[in-house]
Amino acid sequence: MLRRFGSARAAIAALPRLARKGASGGAVAAPDRAAAATELAALSRLGARLLCWGEPGYPAALAAIEDAPPVLILRGRSDLLDRPMVAVVGARNASAGGRRLAGDLARGLGEAGFVVVSGLARGIDAAAHAGALASGSVAVVAGGVDIVYPEENRALHAALAESGAILSELPLGSEPQARHFPRRNRIISGLALGVVVVEAAARSGSLITARFALEQGREVFAVPGSPLDPRCRGTNDLLRNGATLTETVEDVLLQLRPLVEPGPPPPTPPAIPPAPPAAMPAPVADESGLALIVERLGPTPVPVDELVRQCHLSAAAVATLLLELELAGRVERHPGNLVSLR
Repeated sequence: MLRRFGSARAAIAALPRLARKGASGGAVAAPDRAAAATELAALSRLGARLLCWGEPGYPAALAAIEDAPPVLILRGRSDLLDRPMVAVVGARNASAGGRRLAGDLARGLGEAGFVVVSGLARGIDAAAHAGALASGSVAVVAGGVDIVYPEENRALHAALAESGAILSELPLGSEPQARHFPRRNRIISGLALGVVVVEAAARSGSLITARFALEQGREVFAVPGSPLDPRCRGTNDLLRNGATLTETVEDVLLQLRPLVEPGPPPPTPPAIPPAPPAAMPAPVADESGLALIVERLGPTPVPVDELVRQCHLSAAAVATLLLELELAGRVERHPGNLVSLR
């Protein structure tokens, strides 16, 4: 919306018209100023604040990925987001050995100057946060930053809010839902230079994080495990496919130190283009293009780039048409720049 209309004010004004073009059954409008002020006041009472894409304070590495969240809510220390990060993720039903290793890796990474990011789940995530709490840890959650999940991590949640940081792209009060976790995972990998996986089953969320890391050009590390333990099948499969075998923190630092020493400048967040000089809105793709998009969409997510190729439309036109359909509630977006019909 910002790229097309040049300013937030113009984008908000265009919402109802775009929704009508997408054949929405109901009206679509932005919340009014009073509702926004109420939300900002709630954030302030919690000690949280907004981080908006394209503005100072938004994590530079995350801003550079294809599907960066437009808005993040931060609770805790903002300075941690300026430091290099490593993600440590793994099984919820982790073994005692896996939890100990995750804590040791996180502690060693923290002592080496890295911030450890994870998902605040039970098991490996919790062990990683606890291990790096003294040096700095960031939790990316699949609900609001004010919602404790799981309940057993209440004390850890409070500690991270006090001396670490908690991030979410969801509003306050949002309860975690199954569909939120994969989207949360692409933020974890997007923040980090690399992702360390400690124990992961063959079809686990940690492997989704590793896949996002590869798509985003991050390093992937995996701790080997017994082939008899189903919790290690995913990590062993990562190793078969080229992940860096990881037994100690030095295995991680060997790959990541060159990325931060002597310390190249972080990637510059994408700039929001200035408003167009003319008051005329950008051209809108015609109805025939809308029909082409709908015809090629179904319940199975497909890459947006594939729609561009098959429809023989420009990327800008496809983006506009998908935006209209999304505002109308007919299209759902998925991590990895995928879309499907609702």
